[in-house]
Amino acid sequence: MAHVKKRRKLLKAVKGYKWGRKNLLKLAKTAHTKAGAHAYKDRRRKKRDMRSLWQIKINAFVREHGLSYSVFINMLKKSKVELDRKILADLAVNNKEVLTALITDLSK
Repeated sequence: MAHVKKRRKLLKAVKGYKWGRKNLLKLAKTAHTKAGAHAYKDRRRKKRDMRSLWQIKINAFVREHGLSYSVFINMLKKSKVELDRKILADLAVNNKEVLTALITDLSK
């Protein structure tokens, strides 16, 4: 009965898939394996995409103040301000006055 349990578990996992991949065991098995591989790959890809998005948000904000992204990050590192890009991007979107104050302090 273990084989039945194993098949039932597999078919439950592929329940929402299209065509034969939801009810034919051979197709379901390969679809499930590939889905797992894509999920693994994309969990790592998500981290890259988010960092890129944060950089774009920061760059858009600092361009309004006459700086480029690389110059701004360099100014932060020289003045030993340890804010990561996620926080800086959030400030650029939600608390513009705080980031503006930070830019003016760094420019002095």
